[in-house]
Order: sequence, then structure tokens, then C-alpha cells
Amino acid sequence: MTRTKAVCWLGGVLYFLILGLLLGGAPRASGTVHGVGSLLAASLLAGVLRRVPLLALAMTLFGAMSVVTVFPPRYEHAHRAVSFQGEFLSLVAVDLVLAFIIATRTRRASIVAVAVSFTVQLLLIGGFAHGENLTVNGVIALLAMAASCMAGLLGRERREHAVALHAQEVAKALTAERLRIARELHDMIAHSIGIIAIQAGMGSRVIRTQPAQAREALQAIEDTSRQTLSGLRRTLVALRRTEPEPAALGQALVPSPGLADIERLAVATADAGVRVDVRFSGEQRPLPDDIDLAAYRIVQEALTNVVRHAGTAHCQVSVGYGAEELSVEITDDGRGATGSGLAHGFGLVGMRERVGMLHGRLSTGTRPEGGFRVAARLPLPQPVAVRLEAR
Repeated sequence: MTRTKAVCWLGGVLYFLILGLLLGGAPRASGTVHGVGSLLAASLLAGVLRRVPLLALAMTLFGAMSVVTVFPPRYEHAHRAVSFQGEFLSLVAVDLVLAFIIATRTRRASIVAVAVSFTVQLLLIGGFAHGENLTVNGVIALLAMAASCMAGLLGRERREHAVALHAQEVAKALTAERLRIARELHDMIAHSIGIIAIQAGMGSRVIRTQPAQAREALQAIEDTSRQTLSGLRRTLVALRRTEPEPAALGQALVPSPGLADIERLAVATADAGVRVDVRFSGEQRPLPDDIDLAAYRIVQEALTNVVRHAGTAHCQVSVGYGAEELSVEITDDGRGATGSGLAHGFGLVGMRERVGMLHGRLSTGTRPEGGFRVAARLPLPQPVAVRLEAR
């Protein structure tokens, strides 16, 4: 930062040095030489322009005033052809700086810069242009300033549009992340809370008559609560930590659940009073993490709904490994959908969001023969094969 600042101010010093050499070392040169020279020297003010744009504007205005006033345009003959006088080329540097200020600074600063630049240029042209050249130089200077203002306004509009797009992308990313976290917390907690509620109700009913069964229910509640608490702790640690720490790396890398944990999920559901038959078909093989987790969460949420709403003691889970898609189906023979149950919860919404993100298909509804059915089709990526081509 210090080096950049030093280079910035060194450019400003060199600008004045070259401007002085140009004006003092070439007194007989034409006005065009002075104008072009001062215009090129203004490139040394790039660092000042980025750090202090208004100071760069003042420096270029000073340079333009020096070129025009020290060596004013000469008017020799009344019948001289009307032309643009080269000394006023130094004003182009002022217009370029003005465009940058309009594009990057506040509207108030831009208005002040335009007003000062317009006044100085008007005074220079009005005071040092001669005869018919006054109109020519005035019109050209006015058009150049108008062009710089338009370029600055277009740059400002483009920058503001880019900022707005970035803000929209950030908001969209935050919304997507918030929905993802909500789905994970819902899917992780809803199943466990459902099992805990069932076990607690069972234990309260048999605590006096069947102490052993009540003890088993309490043990199931404890185990489920510990598992849920552990999952919540991992999620909260991951959310609060901005960068992975070596000490917590092992905890952070706990694998996400997948179809390999379906049997354990079925056992936990059976403890809540619903027996689950799990059937696999097709060639079982490793799946991408997002598909594996989505399939597990769909089964988990469907079993949670069976425990809480179906009013049945049996359901079936079918997982099919196809060549192009993974099929997951959960069916039960309970009471089906109810007006206050499945339709108003977040479970089915979360399922649709998961399936939609994976470009799959989800169908849910009451079965004609009774009960409820959840069926998901998740497309699988094509296996990478090594192809040997004849050469």
C-alpha cells in the first residue's frame, strides 16, 4: 500500500515536471505541440486519479490553464481560415478525468466537477480564442465535454447494474443456503422428534403396568435424542466456523447419511411401532453424495410421515438401482393423506425441492387400495468409461 501511494504521488510530481519542461523548453513550438504534450503527460496522473479523482481534475485544469495562458493562441490575419487551435487539446485530459469522476463518484461530486470544468473551459476559450475561431473552439470543447459526460453516465449505469446483479446473486445464494439448512434441520429433527413422541406416549401408558417396556421406550428416547443432538452439534459447528480448523477437521468430515443407513433407519422406525420392509433391486453401487443424501432424506421424511400420520404398523421401502436413474418408493396401508397432516407440512415441500435440484421427478398421493405412496426418480450420471479409438 505504501509503495502504491508513493508511485501515485511520484506520477503527480513528474506531471508537473514534464509540464514545466514542455512550457519552458519549447517556447517557439506550435500550440498543437504544447496541447498534445500536456495531454500525454496527463497519463502520469493515473494513480492520483484512482485515489483522489478531484485532485487529478484540479491538476489537469491547472495544466490546461498553463498551456493556454503561457503560450496563448496567435491570431495573425483577419482572413485566416477558421480552425481548431491546438492549445485547447490540453482540455481533452480534463474531459477524460471528468468522465471517470462521473462514472465512479457520487452525483454531488460529479455535479461540482462538471460545473468547475465547464466554467474554466468557458473562461479559457472565451478569453484566448480569437475571431471566428471562438465559435469553432467553443463548439468543439462543448461537444467534447458532452461526450465525456455521456461516457461517464454510461459507465455509472453499467457499474450500478453490475452492483445490482451482484446483490441479487448474493441474495439468491443466501436464500438457497437458508433453504438448504432448513431442509437439513427439518429432515434431521422431524424423524427423531416423531420417534421420541411415539416412544414417550408408549412409555407413559405402560410405565405402571409394564416397567420393562417403559424402560425400553426411555432407552430408545435417550438414544434417539443423543443422535439428534450430535447431528445438530455438527451442523451448528459447521455453520459457525468460517474456516476449517485442524482440531475440528475430524468432526467436520463426518460422512453424511446415505442409502447404506436405511437399515438403521428402519430399526429406529420399528422401535416407534412401525415395521419397515426394505427391498433393494438392481446392481447396488456407490452413488454421488448429493443423490445418496437426497434419497436417504426422502425415505427418512416419508417414514416420519408414516409414524406420525398413517396410523399403521407396517410400510415398505423399495430402492431400485437402474441404469439411468435411482428409484425410491415408500408405501403404507394406513389412512392416507389427511386435511391437517401431510398437506400442510414442510416435509413434502422439502422432498420436492431436493428432487427438483437433482432434476428428478416426485409423485405423492393416496393409493387406490388405501394408504399413501411416495415415489421419487433421481437421474444418475452416466458412468465414465475409457474408450479406445482406433488410430
